[in-house]
Parts: sequence; structure tokens; C-alpha cells
Amino acid sequence: MLEFDAETTRILDTAYQGADITLRRRMSFDALDIRPGEHVLDLGCGPGLMTQELARAVGPEGKVTGIDPSPVMRDTAMERCANEPAVQILDGTAQSLPLGDGSVDKAVSLQVFEYLDDLSGPIAELHRILRPGGRVVISDMHWDSWVWSSDDRDRMQRMMTAWDSHLADRSVPEKLPQELAAAGFGNIRTIPVTFCDTVMKPDGLARMMLILMVGYVQQNNLLPEAEVMAWQSEQLARAAGGRFFMSLTHYVTVADRA
Repeated sequence: MLEFDAETTRILDTAYQGADITLRRRMSFDALDIRPGEHVLDLGCGPGLMTQELARAVGPEGKVTGIDPSPVMRDTAMERCANEPAVQILDGTAQSLPLGDGSVDKAVSLQVFEYLDDLSGPIAELHRILRPGGRVVISDMHWDSWVWSSDDRDRMQRMMTAWDSHLADRSVPEKLPQELAAAGFGNIRTIPVTFCDTVMKPDGLARMMLILMVGYVQQNNLLPEAEVMAWQSEQLARAAGGRFFMSLTHYVTVADRA
């Protein structure tokens, strides 16, 4: 678990509401094709940004259930959605959803499955809680698509490898179609969304990644402090000198319950 001071938290909050991360949410949102009055599950709702957007879309006759195992995230989501009567925030995990069979019209999960050791169990749970004809949207990064330029490629590889240790599965998008089909889903399709930063945008994915990686590697003592700081300084210098490049592809997987 990463811990941040107030200034770093402010920077990250800017990124979560910035253009890159907003686009990720919007791609998942659009893939759901929400209708007024539907019941939508936001699995791994985090701070409730998607949850709030879903609540506006389903309207007063609809319902949005946000589920997250983190008390801090649930509290943040409840605060954000305090004026959204359609929202309920529940404690739960992807492996055991606190919802009845066939009780949900649509479900979305944004950057959750890459942290799960098992894909089949959570997918079976989503199939259980969705009504026949319901839709699921699962969105994750494929970390094999990650390119980040550096003058010290060995050090960059060490930073990227260290960051990998926070994931359970770095290649979720390539496995989802087969897993979804095996669980009884059909009409499966995959939509790629590539982010490519050639500048260090204040609200961009690259800057957010820089902050998260430094914090994670430092707090878990994965590399020497001097090496982490040298990596960060180099990236900031490359950005200032017009030599920055980072690219990563996010995949939106959509499927319908038979």
C-alpha cells in the first residue's frame, strides 16, 4: 500500500481527473451503453469517480453499486457520491460479490483484474450476478505494451521490473476473451486505447506513473535510493529538454451474458 503526503496526493488527484485517466473511464463508460433505470455494478470503485458518472447516467430510477475492499476508498467514494441517491457503496471483493443472482444489468471493472491472482473466479461471479443479456466491461493495461525511453536502459528496466512486482498479472487483456467465453459470455470484443506522452503533462498518465513508481519502489526498498532518484531526475531532465517518451496501451474488453 502506497502512502503519500498532501502535495503528492493533490498531484495524483489532478491526474485522476485529468485528460488521460478521464479518457480511460470514458472508454469503459461508452462500452457499457447505459440506459436510464439500469442497475450497474462498479467493481473496484476506488474513490468513486466512475461511480458518480454512472449514477448520473442511470438517473433517479436507476441504481449504481460500487464495491471495493478498501475502507479508505469506500469512504472517499461515499463522500463523492453523497448527493447521488442512486449510489450504494459496499464492502466486497471480485471473488465474492455481495449481490444476488441476475440482479445487475451491467458491470464495469477498471484496472482491477491485473491485481487478481485468479481470473476465472471473478468472471464466474460477474456472470452470476448479471441478468441474461447483461453486459460486462473489463479494462486493464497490458504491461507488455509499455515503452519508456531512457539514456540508461538497464536502470529503466530495473525500475519497470520493480514496478511489476505490484501486479498479479501483467497480461490480463490477452487472457480475457478466452476466460469470458469459457464462463458463458458471448459477443466478446477488445478495444485498444494507447497513451503516448512526448511531454510530461501535469495531469497526464506519465507524470502519475512517475510519482507512483518512485513511491512504490522507495516504500518497498526495491532499489537503492540513489538509483531511484537518478531515474526520476533523468526523466524530468529529458522532459525539460524535449526528449521525453512514454507509451502504454489500455484495453477495454466487452462481453455480453448469454
